[in-house]
This record gives sequence, C-alpha cells and structure tokens, in this order.
Amino acid sequence: MHVLLIEDDELVAAGIRAGLEAHELTVDHVASMAAARQAFATLKSDIVVLDRGLPEGDGLTLVREWRSQGVTTPVLILTARDAVRDRVNGLGEGADDYLIKPFDLDELVARLHALLRRAAGRASTCIDHGPLRFDPLARRVSWHDRPVTLTRREQVLLEAFLYSPDRVLSASQLRDSLYGYDDEVESNALNVHIHHLRRKLGRGVIETVRGLGYRLGSPADLRGDTQDESSS
Repeated sequence: MHVLLIEDDELVAAGIRAGLEAHELTVDHVASMAAARQAFATLKSDIVVLDRGLPEGDGLTLVREWRSQGVTTPVLILTARDAVRDRVNGLGEGADDYLIKPFDLDELVARLHALLRRAAGRASTCIDHGPLRFDPLARRVSWHDRPVTLTRREQVLLEAFLYSPDRVLSASQLRDSLYGYDDEVESNALNVHIHHLRRKLGRGVIETVRGLGYRLGSPADLRGDTQDESSS
C-alpha cells in the first residue's frame, strides 16, 4: 500500500511515517498543499492521510478539489479538531474517514486497510485468490494452505496486485507501490521481486502483459500451479 502523508509538523510526520513503514506500508510525506498537489499528480498513491491544519489553510480544500475532479482515492483526515461539526464537515466534503490526534498507530493502520478493503468492494479482511490467501493486517501469506515467507517488498508487491486483481499495472505504478519518491531504485529491482514471487507462489501468479505491464493471474489458473523450486 502506498500512502501519501500530508502533514506540516515534521516531528509528527516522522513518527507516523516510521510507524506505517514498520507495518510494511510505503509512505511519501509532503508538508504543504502545493507539494501535495504535485505528489498526488506524480505518484500512484493508494490512500491519502491528510492533516487539516496546513500552512496555506484547511486541508479539506484538497479533498474538495480531488472530488470535484472525480478522484476516488480514499482520504483519511488526521487532525486535532475533535468537534462533531468538524468531523461532519470533513466527511461531508468527501473524506472517507476521520481520526483524532492523539491516536493509536495500530488503529490508524487498521483504518487504512479497512478503507482499501471497502474501496475494492471486499467484505473480508483476508484476501483469497484461488489457492492464495493474504492477511494484510497480520502480514501472513499462505499458498495451498501452507505458510509462505515473503520479504517486505514481495509482500507489498503482492498486495498491489491483490488490491487490483483485474487491472494491468504498469512498471511505474508498481514501483510507486514499492518505493518512496526519494528511494534509490536499481533498474532491475521490479523484475527481481516479480521473479521471487513467481518462484515462491508459482509462475502463473503474475502474468506479463507485453508492452503494458503485469497483472495477477486468474484464480482458476493458479489452482493447478505449484512453486517453481528449480528457479532461482
């Protein structure tokens, strides 16, 4: 999951970012509306965590702009404004959830996963795809009912495919899910992660769509697939 964090307090932002990254989320942080607009237009963010008190004014301005443009990316408001009126206004302007500071990090992570689950139209926390099961909160993966150990990057990559099971994802979209804007990324890093997922979960788990990118293999195709232990 790629999170765009919009928070002008650098100390607060550093704590949130460290906490989310400890839960295997990829985070990019900006501190102003102008930077948020640029980052949102540049990056493929799955979800936005937005502080209302920004240097240029109320962060809800961004929510109004995005919703007027038809943008449906989930937005969670994170703010110290705890009046009922503020919460009602925030949700009424198009925010999807509202969390009051101070907050518990585990609750924030759970809310982010719940927002993505609802956006994807899923009722259950766990994601089942043929013989593959992924629990995004517990960070557990099983294949044909057997636990599989994935690295952090491999889990994030698999999660990106599972949240968009019918879409072809470009290499740039997948890199945005895996890496922050300032991360140094080797040119073959994405191919390496895809290779490792195929070795651990079967060759058919990720399909290459020539000239366009990659997509998740269909559940039916995965049922007879097995791990490719000979590939390394």
